[in-house]
Amino acid sequence: MKKRTDYISWEEYFMAIAQLSALRSKDPNTQVGACIVNSRKRIIGIGYNGFPTGCSDDELPWNREGEFLDTKYPYVCHAEMNAITNASNKSHLEGATMYVSLFPCNECAKLIVQVGIKEVVFLSDKYHDETIFVASRRIFDMAGVGYRQLIPNHTDIQLTLE
Repeated sequence: MKKRTDYISWEEYFMAIAQLSALRSKDPNTQVGACIVNSRKRIIGIGYNGFPTGCSDDELPWNREGEFLDTKYPYVCHAEMNAITNASNKSHLEGATMYVSLFPCNECAKLIVQVGIKEVVFLSDKYHDETIFVASRRIFDMAGVGYRQLIPNHTDIQLTLE
């Protein structure tokens, strides 16, 4: 008997972990997950988008539109931020790769650069032309952080954002 040959790649595995993490998000519109991996293919941090620890997700708003303070935007912590802050050893972030279900915003791009992550692999870039995401690409390009979209090879696994 020979070994299986239809197993998923490391990249599909790590993106699936990011997608699984996204399922923890209580955001009714966009669920995002992130998984940080070191050069030895070890997961060193995971996260999903949600409110800060100790802040009630029943009391803060989930709205996308309206007065700024009545929307989710001033309160939500993005998956990338949570994966970085959840990392067991911050020194291990240097040179790591982040797998994230949605291309990072400019604020997350700055944080990714600051901790030394060297590559971002994303699943969706649905906001590609919005200014904060254009800024992200500028930040990554200037700082030498690589980024690329993952196109899964296996159609039998659900690596989708919608």
